[in-house]
Amino acid sequence: MSKPTPTRFYFIRHGEVEARYQRVFGGRLDIDLSPRGVEQAERVAAHLRDTHFDAVFASPMKRAQRTLAPLAATNGYQPVTLPGLREVDFGAWTGFTWEEVKERFGQSAFDWLRELDRGGIPEAEPAVDYRRRVTGCLDEILTRHASQTVAVVCHGGVIRMALAHLLELPLPKLAHFEIDYASISIVDHRPARPEVQLLNFTPWRNGL
Repeated sequence: MSKPTPTRFYFIRHGEVEARYQRVFGGRLDIDLSPRGVEQAERVAAHLRDTHFDAVFASPMKRAQRTLAPLAATNGYQPVTLPGLREVDFGAWTGFTWEEVKERFGQSAFDWLRELDRGGIPEAEPAVDYRRRVTGCLDEILTRHASQTVAVVCHGGVIRMALAHLLELPLPKLAHFEIDYASISIVDHRPARPEVQLLNFTPWRNGL
């Protein structure tokens, strides 16, 4: 018996952000791309030029929309913006660098997934609410585009939450998965059998 056709997700993280927000917990801040980030977005679009998407979804935040723009222009897509794909709200950590978080809050920036999951980031969006809105987006996509191929242009935190949901992994485990700027990760979703086909591929890396 042949396997059912999966729903194929292309998760695309936004490009590099403007310099003043690099190594900063941006979260809810509506940050633009750096010039390099714009070039990364163009490289992603060029790499995906011959890939057919049945639908394209995106976060409403500027950095995601700017990353989406060359992909949409190249292939003439009419993207759907889903508010639930916005990045997590880091609460009291918002706007602070990794080093400042260590100094002010006594916590390592590298532990952010664990701290978010256990409620250790003051005033941050509760992990249960974050999971609910991201999984709600995934469920909507799966309902509307079962057995099709979709692109989702969003954020590193959102991609990690999506992977945690689709692969049935605890969110802190996703700290072991690098999700670079302007990276592509592909997951085939079948009921009870998700498969990662590609993780953190950066088509721009050797040229920028």
